[in-house]
Amino acid sequence: MEYPINILIGIVAALHLYFLYFEMFAWTTKGRKVFRNFPAELFEPTKSMAANQGLYNGFLAAGLIWTFFIEDAVWKSNIALFFLACVAVAGIYGAFTVTKKIFFIQAVPALLAMALIVMQ
Repeated sequence: MEYPINILIGIVAALHLYFLYFEMFAWTTKGRKVFRNFPAELFEPTKSMAANQGLYNGFLAAGLIWTFFIEDAVWKSNIALFFLACVAVAGIYGAFTVTKKIFFIQAVPALLAMALIVMQ
């Protein structure tokens, strides 16, 4: 069961590295294509806010990547559960406040990984 867990953690970490890139460096370019309902004139004024969000996503990715270097199984599981829970909470909050798609893109993979960790 370790391989599916590691694959899911890797997917969640990769998604958050993409969110970091997107929000910190491509907010005013790709952002307009992704968030079509967001007023175009607000992308430039919200650039620093999006970059701040991207930085937080980078911290989540870093925490998940860290789990690949932890040798103690209990410690690794606890750290993974903590960071996956943070991702899941953010995804659930985003689903309620922004769009339901966030739940499926962000929270579901984290919740699946958490379920596998708890079941092992």
